[in-house]
Amino acid sequence: MTVQEIIVEKLNTLPLEKQQEVLDFVEFLQAQMQKRELRVPKWQPGVSALTAAQEFVGCVEGPEDLSTNKKYMEGFGS
Repeated sequence: MTVQEIIVEKLNTLPLEKQQEVLDFVEFLQAQMQKRELRVPKWQPGVSALTAAQEFVGCVEGPEDLSTNKKYMEGFGS
């Protein structure tokens, strides 16, 4: 006999108001599971910014060293 069959058999022996309590409890358990599923972030590999912008790499001309104001940055972060 499966768990489901045992549950149904025992449920049928209960009065109607107790069966309603069982139903309420089952719905409570289902709601808990849904909340838990929503909280768990599912990691999915995404596209990196470089991959998304690959077609634009090298399409603009500019200075190789973008720190054009080196004097201003001296001592920064130390």
